[in-house]
Amino acid sequence: LAEPVQLAERENGWGARTRMKDASSTDVIVHRGVALTSFYQCGDLYRVDPYSAETLGKETWKGRFPTDWGVSAHPKVDNKTGELLFFNYSKQDPYMRYGVVDESQELVHYVDVPLPGPRLPHDMAFTENYVILNDFPLFWDPALLEHDVHLPRFYPDIPSRFAVLPRRGATGDIRWFEADPTFVLHFVNAYEDGDEIVLDGFYEGDPSPLDTGGTKWDKLFRFLALDRLQARLHRWRFNLVTGAVKEEQLADSITEFGTINPGYAAGPYRYDYAATAKPGWFLFDGLVKHDLLTGDQQQYSFGDGVYGSETAMAPRVAATGEDDGYLVTLTTDMNTDASYCVIFDAAGIADGPVCKLQLPERISSGTHSTWAPGEQLRRWDTAESAASAIGLR
Repeated sequence: LAEPVQLAERENGWGARTRMKDASSTDVIVHRGVALTSFYQCGDLYRVDPYSAETLGKETWKGRFPTDWGVSAHPKVDNKTGELLFFNYSKQDPYMRYGVVDESQELVHYVDVPLPGPRLPHDMAFTENYVILNDFPLFWDPALLEHDVHLPRFYPDIPSRFAVLPRRGATGDIRWFEADPTFVLHFVNAYEDGDEIVLDGFYEGDPSPLDTGGTKWDKLFRFLALDRLQARLHRWRFNLVTGAVKEEQLADSITEFGTINPGYAAGPYRYDYAATAKPGWFLFDGLVKHDLLTGDQQQYSFGDGVYGSETAMAPRVAATGEDDGYLVTLTTDMNTDASYCVIFDAAGIADGPVCKLQLPERISSGTHSTWAPGEQLRRWDTAESAASAIGLR
């Protein structure tokens, strides 16, 4: 799928921009009818035929792709405007940048987001008018980094910081808000509520769990196991007038990898669908539906030895409500050595799947996934050629 590791060795940036092969295997989104895959740190975006999954080469944005720093794991597509929003980061000053690609595949905005030093951000969020970036106190030990040793540490005495920036704003327009120290791997949604920006994501109660011994897998998975990280759904409110910050835990359950009805992105919403995980492991063993209005939740377990991927929400055609649609996930049954596409009615996940399709081959349990409505993919079908559909002509 991606370039040889020796071609990724560069002097700037981070991730695939230095010593890591760009596997481009973390996330997948759809923009302008083409699927784009991304790397879990900073790397290239690779274009993929949304029907055949054929790799079509690197995204170029008509020659303006930021090849020095690449793009982070989770660029966002605003389906209402057709814009793609992204950030990237590096070990070089200013350490973070933010950009906008419009529906015509033009990089129309790219600004510095200065940080105190190298950081390890993973995700971002957006509202109708703003983007929210972050500076969490989990980063490489600066003293060791001087000796080219990359050891991340959590600094509980340093507050979390959130940057709120107009979507086409300049560096000088950034507003910084401080909150309790934590690390957030993934955000769920953000929206504007009067003078406030509301941001929901998964707050880690212990971003750096202690090494309690055990096997090498126990040592490794303590940084990935949701129960060790104590990841819970959380809400921050940033007041753009007073500068005040409020935050609260929204659910007691240990969950992560949340998703929502994509039609409600960047606006008020009620339901979050998230993954539960096998204790001590990075394996998704079930689903939870959070009702943020009532505080209720529904839960479904895949069963012993069955593990899933991130779940995507597919709204029903002509849907009449936020949870009028389907949840789609891929599961692997370790007991039978088989994999399935499993579909739930989003209104009642506790009732179990409404459809279960066995795949022709077993697949490994994955992380991220996406759902794109047919009207987006038809842009690919109706283009004069595949080349023009991805901006090569």
